[in-house]
Amino acid sequence: MKAEGLRVGLEYKWGALSCTSIGALLASINGGSLIVALPALLRELHTGLFSLVWVLLSYLLAQTALTLTAGRIADVVGRKRLYVGGFALFTVVSLLAGFAGSAGQLIAARTLMGAAGAFMMATSSVIVTDAFPSRELGRALGINMMMAAAGSTLGVVVGGVMTSISWHWVFWFNVPLGVAGTVWAAANLREVVELEKGQRLDVAGNLAFLGGLTGLLVALTLGGVHGWGSLPVAAGFGAAALLFPLFLLIEARAKDPMLRLSTFRDRAFAFGNISAFLNSVARFAVMFMFVFFFIGVRGYDHLMAGLLLVPLAGVMFVAAPVSGWLADRGEARAISTVGMLVTAAGLFGMGTLVDAGTPYWEIALLMAVVGAGSGVFNSPNTRSVMSSVGPGERGVASGTRTLLTNVGGVLSIALAISIVAGAIPQEEMFEIFSGTTGHPLSAEEAEPFVAGFHRALLLGAAASLLGAVFSALRGRSAG
Repeated sequence: MKAEGLRVGLEYKWGALSCTSIGALLASINGGSLIVALPALLRELHTGLFSLVWVLLSYLLAQTALTLTAGRIADVVGRKRLYVGGFALFTVVSLLAGFAGSAGQLIAARTLMGAAGAFMMATSSVIVTDAFPSRELGRALGINMMMAAAGSTLGVVVGGVMTSISWHWVFWFNVPLGVAGTVWAAANLREVVELEKGQRLDVAGNLAFLGGLTGLLVALTLGGVHGWGSLPVAAGFGAAALLFPLFLLIEARAKDPMLRLSTFRDRAFAFGNISAFLNSVARFAVMFMFVFFFIGVRGYDHLMAGLLLVPLAGVMFVAAPVSGWLADRGEARAISTVGMLVTAAGLFGMGTLVDAGTPYWEIALLMAVVGAGSGVFNSPNTRSVMSSVGPGERGVASGTRTLLTNVGGVLSIALAISIVAGAIPQEEMFEIFSGTTGHPLSAEEAEPFVAGFHRALLLGAAASLLGAVFSALRGRSAG
């Protein structure tokens, strides 16, 4: 049956939303808890900062590289099959990750978890968009974002608690929730859109994109940690410069491209996605950097660091459903633009006011501002992007939005590492990032880290301001 005339029942639409909300909750708990555990991993796995960063980036890179392929697969084999399969794979690999004995094993496990995450994320928004009528879509997506924010809030606390027991439990904690989510999704989801026939995967485009992004990330992280003059850094930048243009050339000629460039002719779709990318560049590394600030500079333990991060995600929990509700009654571009401006203001405050001696209440207030801005932005922007395409293209549209969001996220972390690590002597860098300073740092001791910290946050503020411009210019058709 055709989706355009489809009106799914009340029971199904809320059942579908519950399935995607559990997935958003699980993924965000995992992300938040792992960030809090990073200093413990650096110490207990006896690894270096470059490998540690890639424990985080390997997940995001795999998820990013496979997101559009997953969106294409979803349009071919069905949203339900891919979502349920991704949930099951994520659960199994979470169990295995807890047994990792080295950074290399953990990176491999995280790569598989990223693939599973791609299967879930590429189908989540489209499942909700298929299930809800347009007038309720903003509220539904806002609930999904609210669950993601709740997971981020819980994740930093869970990470602190689990790491105080053992870092292994950061991964094992996922397993019961993953089993429940897999069973629930298998029981409740169904296919509500007629699947397209005869589509092919864009293998060449995927390989070019993966190679280019990997080269760029390796160059940024390796250059920041070990210096910019090495051959691997030059090779990484060279690969990115060669393969990204090749990727665009392949996509322009492919019959079934990974990234359908023609969809970017629609200004609401193009500018909404660019805004999502810049929003991720602006805010994704904020929690990452504050973990090392609280543990390495302030001298807090993992549990306290997790609790201190709660305002960043907690306010997003409140703001996301409210902004989604407003988007159903107002203009999405205006609400999204306000969200980007609020985020920029919070990041600017962090980048100019926070230092080793700043009272926590000021830091918490700035975290709440950034969290509010992100919560206000995400739901209306997602609604705008998903409403700008027809039902048959929603899988690819969802994949494109997730792809650009993830690319922004990995670049955010890689840029933050390159900026912060490049400002600190090697020995001091290891002590701060591993949390082994042994005492709170004085303003003088913390100055190199704080200087890099400020530069990274101000770069995020600039990205958020640019994102606000694109959001405002998307056009009234975004609704």
